[in-house]
Amino acid sequence: MEAGPLQDRLGYVFKKPELLNQALTHRSHSKKNNERLEFLGDSILNCVVAEMLYERYSDLDEGDLSRVRANLVKQQALYEIAQTLSLSDYLRLGEGELKSGGFRRPSILADTLEAVTGAIFVDGGFEAAKTCLRKLYSIILANVDPKTLGKDDKTLLQECLQSYQLPLPTYNVTGTTGAAHNQQFEVECLIPNLKVAVKGEGASRRAAEQAAAKVALLAVLKALPQESRKPKKLGLLRKSGQKRSY
Repeated sequence: MEAGPLQDRLGYVFKKPELLNQALTHRSHSKKNNERLEFLGDSILNCVVAEMLYERYSDLDEGDLSRVRANLVKQQALYEIAQTLSLSDYLRLGEGELKSGGFRRPSILADTLEAVTGAIFVDGGFEAAKTCLRKLYSIILANVDPKTLGKDDKTLLQECLQSYQLPLPTYNVTGTTGAAHNQQFEVECLIPNLKVAVKGEGASRRAAEQAAAKVALLAVLKALPQESRKPKKLGLLRKSGQKRSY
């Protein structure tokens, strides 16, 4: 497919179109593929995102900056950006990957985005790559809550309770079902001060605790007086569409 529309979306026109062609070539297609460009692009992407976060969030410490960066450069984030660019329309895949739907695979699309970043760097230098990445990440950063991004539900619940100076929740396993190799756990999350008692289920105790914590957080916010639902120090709810990790 003609790569002109892709270059328009990237905001960069290649002096050497063969570099973009290589960046879009998966190892299943040919020996000259995008793996080396992917390696290069990964480093550039981490550097540029780190700089953007440093400039944007002057109140975040090193640990929080690292957490936010890690979530913005992980596979899911890169996959979502790749989708906005319609990278799947331009991939060059081997026959096996084509048959197995490789053009939809998040890992392939994320790696390809890194390779395209590397190709822009080789073709136009660091500033060209930075300009492109800043454009791609501008909308994402406008909708990110750095206080909650990458934090799991148990952590969010704990921080919420601490911000109101309330005791931390307790978690108790209330039941297990299924065979030993395929168990399902049920966990209860208790917050007596707010009369919250909710349950969650998961394939492991940890997953069940996370599920219970998510329900508990919503119950806590509902139980708090209307005038005090916004803590002074902590953002509580993720932006819509944000993934949670267990």
